[in-house]
Amino acid sequence: MNGTPGTPATEATGASGTSGTLAFVESPVQLLNVLEWAHAKAAARGTRAYDLTVVVLSPTDPMTRGQLRRMAELARHEGMRVRWEEARGGAGAPFQTIGGLASALRRARRIVIGDPFSRYVQLLLTITRARDLVVVDDGTATMEFVAQLTGGERLERWHRRGGRRGPRDLVFGPVSAAARRRLTPSRTRSVEVFTSMPVAEAPGVAVTANDFGWTRARFGPPRVSRGADLVGTSLVETGVVDPDRYVEAVTALARAHGATRYFAHRRESADKLHRLAVETGLEIVRPDLPLELIARRGPIGRLILSFPSTVVHTLPLALVGTGVRVAVCDVDPLWLRDSASPRAQGFLSGVTTTARDVQRLPTPG
Repeated sequence: MNGTPGTPATEATGASGTSGTLAFVESPVQLLNVLEWAHAKAAARGTRAYDLTVVVLSPTDPMTRGQLRRMAELARHEGMRVRWEEARGGAGAPFQTIGGLASALRRARRIVIGDPFSRYVQLLLTITRARDLVVVDDGTATMEFVAQLTGGERLERWHRRGGRRGPRDLVFGPVSAAARRRLTPSRTRSVEVFTSMPVAEAPGVAVTANDFGWTRARFGPPRVSRGADLVGTSLVETGVVDPDRYVEAVTALARAHGATRYFAHRRESADKLHRLAVETGLEIVRPDLPLELIARRGPIGRLILSFPSTVVHTLPLALVGTGVRVAVCDVDPLWLRDSASPRAQGFLSGVTTTARDVQRLPTPG
C-alpha cells in the first residue's frame, strides 16, 4: 500500500513516480536526518528545497508508526514526495514492497538510507544501480557502521556483536556481503555519510557534518524551565542493561538533580515505563516527534539528563544558544546483563567520551 493510511497513492508518490533521489527510512530519526541532509544540500546549492522521494518502510510498532506519520507530514510540507509502504504487513508484504520498488530503484541516481544494518535496506541495495549512496544518521549505529566499513568487517549491530549467529544470519550472509560492497566507495560509486556523530575517517567516504540547521530554522527557540528532564533509553529492551539496575539508576539521577519528567524512548516497553512512573514519581512523556524537535519546540528543562545515547551528541547541536545543558551518566559495568555483547561497555563508553559540549556525571551509587 502506498501513501499513509487514508492517503491515495497518487498523492503520496507524485505525478509519475520518483525523482532522481530515493530515501529509505524506517524510523522517525532517520526521516529527521533525511530532512536535515536535504536542507543542507539545498542551502549549498542556493535553492529553497531539494527534490527527492521518501519511501517509508513502515514498522509495526505503534509508537514508531505514529512518529513516522508526523515526520511524513513535515516532509510533505517541505515539498517532498512521501511513499508509505506497509513493508511488514504480513508474510507477503516484503515481496510486494520490493517488487513495487524495483523499477524506481533501478532508475534512481542517488539512494539515501538511514540504517545500513537493516536487512530490508540491504535487500534493496542489491537491486539499485545508483552511483551515489548516502547514509544519514540512525543514532550511534553510524559510528559502528563507519568503523566496520573501514575495517572490512561484516555489517552487524554493536549490541549483537560477539553473540552466536543464528540460522537467519547465515542464510542472509550473502545479501549482507553484497550490500556491504555496494556501500564501499569505488571509481564508479560515491559514498557520503551525513552525521552529527564522531566517526573515523574511511577511505573514499565523504563525511558531511549535520548541524541540525533545518531543526533550528523550523522550531523554537524553546521556553526553558528551571527544572531538569531525563531522557530514556532502550538499553533494557535491547538486552544490554538489567531492568532492575536501570530503574535504580533512573531513580537516583532523578532525586539527585530534581528531574520531574522522563522522555521515553519509542522502543521502551509499557511495563517498564509503568514501573518507572510508580517507583520514581516521574511524569512519563511519550513524544510524538524525535526528541530533538520536542526539545527545540519546548518547553524543556534547563538541564537534560541522559545515559549514553544519540541525544548526547544531537541535543547540544539542536539547542545551541538556548542555555540548556546536557549531562550524561555512564553505564556502570555492573548494570550489564550477562547476555550483553562483550563490546557493550566499550561502545557505550565511547559514545560518552566523544560527546562534545556535555557535562559528565558520576555513576549513581
